[in-house]
Amino acid sequence: MSARLSASPEPEQDVVSLGASHSPLFALVTDKLRERILNGQYAPGERLVENRLSAELGVSRIPVREALRALASEGLVLIEPRRGASVARLSPDIVREMVEVRATLEGLNAKLAAQRRDPELVAELQQVLREGMDAAAQGRADELLALNTRFHEVLGTIAANSVLQDMMRSLRERTAALFGPANAVRARQNWDEHAQILQAVIAGDADLAALLAARHVYSAAKAAELPVGDTAQSA
Repeated sequence: MSARLSASPEPEQDVVSLGASHSPLFALVTDKLRERILNGQYAPGERLVENRLSAELGVSRIPVREALRALASEGLVLIEPRRGASVARLSPDIVREMVEVRATLEGLNAKLAAQRRDPELVAELQQVLREGMDAAAQGRADELLALNTRFHEVLGTIAANSVLQDMMRSLRERTAALFGPANAVRARQNWDEHAQILQAVIAGDADLAALLAARHVYSAAKAAELPVGDTAQSA
């Protein structure tokens, strides 16, 4: 797959690097489009036109088409006959169900982490927490998404359940766009809640870690004005 020059008169700096990078172009385009969806740059229901995206990113339509298909498999993009691709828009019932499942699985993930805590991985998670809290305090929103993902990835590694980790990774990708706009506003609260979860993990308090992790999901959902069921009241 070969890249071509961007048709945009003033291409973004990070986009220009896509065509020049030696990394697989399809993966770079997928990551860039996923990032834009998750940070709210592309709104739910917004059309994703291949020609326009290829011009913006400075690549041919082929990697854009492949990236859209990959994002459709993640549930972030909807591809319809004769209409093309658009950012997925979920029904309130589906959103509520996804929040409930994510809260339950995040609770299990934290519980297992508290039971199986590894000192080296806990130290790594503490470092991620410090970086995240600093980025939140300084308002460095461009770093927070990656740090948040890293926090949950390391926590999942501590939990040491590969099946759960794969399920959580997929679910986070599908729900991140829902939480994204609110997370930018409540960044400090997010990291305060991360700190509480980590403290429970370090203390080996599995039940408390599970409770705090589930509450973290419901708190973020409420801030994003997402529909949540009665389960949120007991979490």
